[in-house]
Amino acid sequence: MEITNKKILITGGLGFIGSNLARRLVECGNSVTVVDSLIPEYGGNLRNLHDLRDKIVVNLSDVRDPFSINELIKGQDYLFNLAGQTSHLDSMENPFTDLDINAKAQLSILEACRKNNRDIRIVFASTRQIYGKPQYLPVNEKHPLNPVDVNGINKIAGEQYHLLYNQVHEIRSSVLRLTNTYGPRMRIKDARQTFLGIWIRNLLEGKLIQVYGDGQQRRDYNYVDDLVDALIIAATENKAIGEVYNLGAPDPMSLSETAKIMCHGIKGASWNLVPFPKDRKAIDVGDFICDYSSFSSAFGWEPKIKFEEGIKRSLEYFQSELEHYI
Repeated sequence: MEITNKKILITGGLGFIGSNLARRLVECGNSVTVVDSLIPEYGGNLRNLHDLRDKIVVNLSDVRDPFSINELIKGQDYLFNLAGQTSHLDSMENPFTDLDINAKAQLSILEACRKNNRDIRIVFASTRQIYGKPQYLPVNEKHPLNPVDVNGINKIAGEQYHLLYNQVHEIRSSVLRLTNTYGPRMRIKDARQTFLGIWIRNLLEGKLIQVYGDGQQRRDYNYVDDLVDALIIAATENKAIGEVYNLGAPDPMSLSETAKIMCHGIKGASWNLVPFPKDRKAIDVGDFICDYSSFSSAFGWEPKIKFEEGIKRSLEYFQSELEHYI
């Protein structure tokens, strides 16, 4: 199912996921507005939509600014609420900034909808980080929420605000809990979005991939095009209203396996195991695999892009675009 001929607002729209989503929505004939603060640490990059400047509206403002959001929300059919502070380490170093962006700003956005556009349809991007260290695998939506960092706590608050406003004010919202997402236009200058980003940069700069610990920690990965499919499903299916769903993949793998696949075919590429830095070890969750069967059984969504293919596409993109992302 696609969205066509609608007015759509994407918070964090110059970021990795937002820009890929914006491209799909523009292709389908929608009127797309992206709002982004372009704060250097948070992943927005004008390069991500540079070739669509005449086809989208770019609003450079911060979701923490209620006056801007109040105006932007008016007349929109859909809101993809993707803006957020994603770094787990940053949330521990600057907890009040994380609180402002991932909790307080979410309440401001929903209040803007309540006052100016109650008919809007919202999809909120949450994270598997809210579960913390898993008590069992794979982790389903009934798993206790026990985050290991400030980011996870504030993401829970963001989720709950959306579900409450759906229940009390009938502002139709759905929540997707994302796992490790990767692909073209992701942040690769550091590990603030995902470790896969800095691994890609290191590969393309001829540096070692460093794998923390014993490398046996397992993860699941979603290529960004598969995630965009899921976002559109969550926005258009009535059954998704008021619900929370995990995303995930059928082929989880260890970090060592991940590194091997990423190095394959790249001349001179290699990886090694290194001890965990103390700050990262304190918030590491070990193995993490999401059970996405609820979303899959409800809507027929399955990841289409295998990790090997997705990484190949990602590396090809950044090989030609590297100067714009480091």
